[in-house]
Order: sequence, then C-alpha cells, then structure tokens
Amino acid sequence: MELTSVATPLFWAGFVLFIVAMLALDLFVLGGRAAHRVSAREAGAWTAAWISLALAFAGLLWWWLDSTSGREVANAKALEFLTGYLIELSLSIDNVFVFIMIFSAFAVPPEYQRRVLLYGVLGAIVLRAVMILAGTVLVVKFHWILYVFGAFLVITGIKMLIFAEKAVDLEKNPVLKWMRGHLRITQEYHGERFTVVKDGIRWFTPMFLVLVLIEVSDLIFAVDSIPAIFAITTDPFIVFTSNIFAIMGLRALFFLLADLNTRFHLLKYGLAMVLVFVGAKMLMMDIYKVPTGFALGVVALILAASVTASFIATRKQRPS
Repeated sequence: MELTSVATPLFWAGFVLFIVAMLALDLFVLGGRAAHRVSAREAGAWTAAWISLALAFAGLLWWWLDSTSGREVANAKALEFLTGYLIELSLSIDNVFVFIMIFSAFAVPPEYQRRVLLYGVLGAIVLRAVMILAGTVLVVKFHWILYVFGAFLVITGIKMLIFAEKAVDLEKNPVLKWMRGHLRITQEYHGERFTVVKDGIRWFTPMFLVLVLIEVSDLIFAVDSIPAIFAITTDPFIVFTSNIFAIMGLRALFFLLADLNTRFHLLKYGLAMVLVFVGAKMLMMDIYKVPTGFALGVVALILAASVTASFIATRKQRPS
C-alpha cells in the first residue's frame, strides 16, 4: 500500500504555522496565561470560532484542489476532512466528560481550569502527531492492520454500550496511585502552579496531578480516535488536520458543556454506536466501500438522535 497525500510541503508548513499562531494568540494576546473563569458566552464564541475555522479550512482545501487536481478529487478530499472532523469532534466529547469528572474530583477552582487545559491541548497535539505518524507507517506497511483497527473499534463500541452507565472510580487509577505513592504532593493549590519549593524541597501541587490525568485520558481516547479516522481516509494530511481542529476546539467545548453534562447522558450511547459503525465500515472495506458522504450522514444522524433523545429525557431538569 502506497502513502499518498494531496498536500504539498508548503501546505503542511502553512497549517503548522497556523496552529502555532493560534496557540500564541491564545497564550499571549487573549489571556491564556491569566487565571479567570470562562463564561458560557466566551466558550460558545470560541466553539463557534473553531467550527467556523474548520469549515473555512475545508472550503480552502476544496478550492485549492479544484484548481490543481480537479473537481472529483476536491469533492472527495473535502468530504473526507469533514467526515473525519465530525467523528473526531464527536469522540472528543466523551473526553470532555472525563475532564469534568477529573476537575470535580480534585475540586479545581473554575478560574484555574483554563490554563491546565491549554497545556493539555499542547500535549495532545504532540501526542496525536506521533500516533498519526506511527499509524500511517503501520497502514502503509501492513494493510491488514486496518482490520485490527476495525475489530478494535467494534469491540470498544460494544463495551461502551454495555458499560455506559458505569461510574469511573478515579481513586483506582494506577497512574494516580503511583503519583501519590512516589511524589511529594501539597494538600492545597498554589494558584495555577504545578510545583512549589518549600524549605529547599520541590513539591508537586494537585494541579500537576490533574494535568497528568488529563494527558493520560487523551492518550486513552486517542487509541480510539486515531483508528477511527483511518476508516475514512489514509491521507496523513487529512488525518492530521481533522484531528488537530477537533483538539483545538476541545477546551472551548469543555467549558460550553461543563454545566450541561447531565443533559447529555444518552450521548455516550450515540458515541458507542459511532465507533461500532466506523469499525464495521473498516472491516468490510475490501468487500464494499461505504461512500464517505453516506458515512458522514450516518454519523451526523446518530449524534443528532442521541443529543435529541438526551434533551427529551432530561427536559424537566435544569443545568447544574
């Protein structure tokens, strides 16, 4: 299997510079380093901004390919990006619920959550880049690995359906238990700092534990999301850009859903069905290639149905 991509080195460089510029804008211009509580209005504006940027990128990709490679290629690649982006964005919602659980368990003050999530996004970008590179190499060298990915997604989706209502006991997390057994940890927060020095001795704050757990949770979810995107395309540029756009919007999505997470309790079932569908699509790729447009429609329908069902089931509840 040959590795092919629609992107030129200039396109790769341009996208990387765009991401660096957006991170710098957030960190140094828009208050990413200042501790403050993110309002639902601010989170909604940033969520809309990132979705708009992803759609604008799809339009730019289509326009460029239409003028260089033809209408058929442009339509196919733009659709692959949009489908991959929707799948990655939907799967990241489950990650948001885990973030909410972690912040709640550690009683992280709302004004301190923004910075730790920013570092979480930075770590996730590096992690996804490495995993996508490794996944692409495996797919190119071993075509049969796609069947392994497909089976893994189906099994994971079924397990999510069965254990959707099972509460996660964070105290049993092996990483957390190891850190508490091997690190000096302060009892209280020291602002947004991850470490402090007391009497010449370095101590870690609870914020450091939160950061590590967030990075670990993203690693776990990446194991699901990376194979899922390969069910749509093996173009490394499409895989990378759809993942990064979803990750960049993850922090805003967290603050948008933080007060509404109980209203979306049926969404987990929808996400599980998305994994099963994507895995099944991958398993039968050499028998029947499911059109990308149809896959996009199915994923959108599943998500819309689960969100609608969640709101109907909890229509008498108020956000807590």
